[in-house]
Amino acid sequence: FDVVFDMTGADALAATAETVRTRGQVVSIAGFGRVNMTSLFMKGVSIHFVFMIIPMLTGEGRERHGEILRSVARLADQGRLKPHLDSEHFTFAQVADAHRRLESGKAVGKVVLTR
Repeated sequence: FDVVFDMTGADALAATAETVRTRGQVVSIAGFGRVNMTSLFMKGVSIHFVFMIIPMLTGEGRERHGEILRSVARLADQGRLKPHLDSEHFTFAQVADAHRRLESGKAVGKVVLTR
């Protein structure tokens, strides 16, 4: 692929080397953990990290950030956003189980906690 979007970081970020083309681009919102990026480096991949709360922390680009959030809110209000949720849901009392699900790598989509 010309561009690969990584939403989880760590091992998934390193694994993008298998799918991104030589001199392709990877965009990640999760720059956490230790990542061996040798394969990405050897392919000349450009990596872009997006940290969405920078406008809230620095004030820089805050108005544009507000525009994006208002646009997303309109889509949500129109029912046009469909979050990808994991098939298993947990109560707050089961938060440890929810963490284990995330750490196991078996969760597909967002893990939901309910009362």
